[in-house]
Amino acid sequence: QVQLVESGGGLVQAGASLRLSCATSGRTGSTYNMGWFRQAPGKEREFVGLINWSGGATYYVDSVKGRFAISRDNAEKTVYLQMNSLKPEDTGVYYCAASPGYYGPRVYSPHEYQYWGQGTQVTVSS
Repeated sequence: QVQLVESGGGLVQAGASLRLSCATSGRTGSTYNMGWFRQAPGKEREFVGLINWSGGATYYVDSVKGRFAISRDNAEKTVYLQMNSLKPEDTGVYYCAASPGYYGPRVYSPHEYQYWGQGTQVTVSS
């Protein structure tokens, strides 16, 4: 089993920054990819970005590229989502998820992620 726990969400004003954490436990090997998703009220869950365990390569959706950054701490087995210049449209519940390596290094669909955290709320006011 793989367990994921998100934290760090909150209520901030537009232009502020937040750093979300995803603490992992279980058998997440170097071939796993760690993704971040978000779900706004009344909308479907959407892909935000990912990081590869093996080399730390990252990928982001266009709407957050240049504002968000994903990193990892191997010692703490934790993945981070640094969010800068937050906008009201960034509001939603943010989830971290783990995808096994056999899906490849670029996985954008929620269906390709096997394990999920409980989510943490991010609210950006204008």
